[in-house]
Amino acid sequence: MSNVLHKNEFSWVGSQSHYVDEIDVGQIQNVTVGRFGGNSTAGQYKNEDGCLVWTNEKEDWEFAVLLDAHQTAESAELVISEINSLKEAIQDNLTLPIKQAFEQTAETLLTTFDSSHFKEACRKIQGETAFLCVVRKGRFLWWLSIGDCLLYLFHPELKALNETQQNHRSFYEWIGQVNTFDLPVPCYSVGTKELRKGKNHILLTTDGLVECPNTDFSNPNAVGKPFQTLSNKQGVEALLEEIKEKNVRDSTTILSWFIDVDADSTRPSNA
Repeated sequence: MSNVLHKNEFSWVGSQSHYVDEIDVGQIQNVTVGRFGGNSTAGQYKNEDGCLVWTNEKEDWEFAVLLDAHQTAESAELVISEINSLKEAIQDNLTLPIKQAFEQTAETLLTTFDSSHFKEACRKIQGETAFLCVVRKGRFLWWLSIGDCLLYLFHPELKALNETQQNHRSFYEWIGQVNTFDLPVPCYSVGTKELRKGKNHILLTTDGLVECPNTDFSNPNAVGKPFQTLSNKQGVEALLEEIKEKNVRDSTTILSWFIDVDADSTRPSNA
């Protein structure tokens, strides 16, 4: 995989390598990274997605960022650069007990995005980006979502109750030239979720996947289905192969990984 910093850290923006007409699937520790830049036959010629993945097996966490920019990739480049500059602070946060780790990570990101220096930098670029940050530590998941990237959590107990997608696609929210942090009240969503006992599948994707014509990927169950019989890497490849075959124009970036939880998860008191 190109753009690997070392085995447990990776960042990329589509302006570096666009993957138009090309599927690229690689591995950063337990996280599979899948990229497809769209089909040139459908009119695609650039990729404005971006992503960043840090993992720490010893401290039992993953930190993932997914970006879907438009007009240019400059906003994705700016956000990736800013988060890389915060690496030491964020990774220090993630050494804390889980509750504080999530709280401090949220504070670090939101304070940075709301700072005058970052907002000024945003005003100087062309375009804006959706932003999804997801942290898994221990048996809990935390996320910060601005815009319309998607986060899924697949587990049999949740699927039985038709719960898969964890965030909602929120339109007209971005970081960049048009910036939610320039509003009197910035608009974003933050969430936390307890993973269930057993095998949990975490998947992040840009919206090229769910908006691909002639597919059923707007249904979350269709997104998770390949992984029921295939490995993580093969499942990501299968999703990207299908949208390539269906002549999708929009680029798609997928981050996918599995976490096994040994501890019992919360149940109702009368169960």
